[in-house]
Amino acid sequence: MQGQWFPKKTWINLGGKTEWKRKGKSKMFLNDNLKIFAGSSNVALAGAVCKYLGIPLGGAKIDRFPDGEKVIRVEDDVRGRDCFVVQSTCRPVDEHLVELLIYLDCLRRASARRITAVIPYFGYARQDRKDEGRVPITAKLVANLITTAGADRVLAIDLHAHQLQGFFDIPVDHLTAELVLSKYFRDKKIGNLTVVSPDVGNMKIASRYASHLGGELAIVHKRRVSGSEVEAQEIIGEVEGRNVLMCDDIIATAGTVCSAAELVKKRGAEKIYVGAAHGVLASQALERLRNAPIDEVVVTDTIPLTEQAKKIGSIKVLSVSAMLGEAIKRIHRNESVSSLFNNL
Repeated sequence: MQGQWFPKKTWINLGGKTEWKRKGKSKMFLNDNLKIFAGSSNVALAGAVCKYLGIPLGGAKIDRFPDGEKVIRVEDDVRGRDCFVVQSTCRPVDEHLVELLIYLDCLRRASARRITAVIPYFGYARQDRKDEGRVPITAKLVANLITTAGADRVLAIDLHAHQLQGFFDIPVDHLTAELVLSKYFRDKKIGNLTVVSPDVGNMKIASRYASHLGGELAIVHKRRVSGSEVEAQEIIGEVEGRNVLMCDDIIATAGTVCSAAELVKKRGAEKIYVGAAHGVLASQALERLRNAPIDEVVVTDTIPLTEQAKKIGSIKVLSVSAMLGEAIKRIHRNESVSSLFNNL
């Protein structure tokens, strides 16, 4: 049985009976059947997951034909192995989605035993219903494509709506960044806290954070002006003289959260914090966040920050690599994933 040698200080406890000390070092046997590969959208996150698990990143070469078509060659033997592909379908969305599909097809044709699409950020999730005539349900289309390409299961973080799990005809393990964000804000020990839902649709998420952190709850009523602009009109709850935390699953154009921040500031709020799983930060989002009365914006690394976003000092990034790594380990060992959130 083959294993990897790790210095004592980097020894990682994955549980079980496959670890012991020898001559001042710790030897940990990892199942050689586990392989993790990285798409080009978030190589750093995939590398951090492998570091958590103490295994090397799977070898693969992503190249292009002269006409721009992508070609992927997996350089590791994957026959009969349990393979995971880490790929966020973030900007450029279509390119990263097609790359994921090619990756899945490549592993399927290379006779991988089981293929899991690890999608930290799932694009096209907002097109999940026909709310008017002659429009597609793109979330279902993408789910079908991923299944057809060869995925046996999906591991995702904070889908835009929980019912999207039902769009897949394969098992879906749905993680939430609440595990990471709640710990961060709990460690900050924010006193006199009110958790504000920036809109009515986000009320359940805000209620959970208020429960985790022991704060009060308030709700902002908004009116959408256009696809990228909203107007916060009224607050239900008390924010005067209190520190405010607004949490959401995604910050896209930042119109909702910035409008809500301006309103709660006018109503006498002290410090304003914002937390979100996915920092899409499209369109005018960076300019809005820069000018908004927000003390700190906390997102995770499901989507890599652009260079422009990194220059905004109020934006902090937390890593979901440990959570993803632990979920991958449990899936590989056929253990419970939902128990990760028992102590949330």
